[in-house]
Amino acid sequence: MRAVIQRVSSAEVEVEGEIVGRCGLGFMVLAAVHKEDSKAEAVKLAEKVSGLRLFNDLEGRMNLALSDLPEQELPQILAISQFTLYGDASGSRRPSFVNSAGFEKGKELFDLFVSELSKRVKGVETGVFGASMKVSLCNEGPVTLVLDVGPSLPKG
Repeated sequence: MRAVIQRVSSAEVEVEGEIVGRCGLGFMVLAAVHKEDSKAEAVKLAEKVSGLRLFNDLEGRMNLALSDLPEQELPQILAISQFTLYGDASGSRRPSFVNSAGFEKGKELFDLFVSELSKRVKGVETGVFGASMKVSLCNEGPVTLVLDVGPSLPKG
């Protein structure tokens, strides 16, 4: 699986004019499932994302995790499915998405990823899997990180 994690002060996702998910201070996570991924990758990615120390401590160092942040009313993570993270445009200008998992497998593993995140952080919201979504966020820093786990990692 692959994820793009952005440290945000707020984020929200809209589907057909309605806000369906949001978060406050925390992470906006774009997540994709590779065609070779399994449940193990969904669990491992959730463990990695929830433990990331991307928030500043009192000395200004990125040393705090989501669990170290003060309580807030809004969820800490907005997770969005994004199959295009496995797009490959190296051969032409039109990307190929053959490495992305199909709809059923993608939904199953994305849902597992969200479920595992929910066990580890103070609230997770999502968009609608497979829908056309409008995502807005306020990236803090900006801080953006790309994480890859599983058999889809490059060999070498």
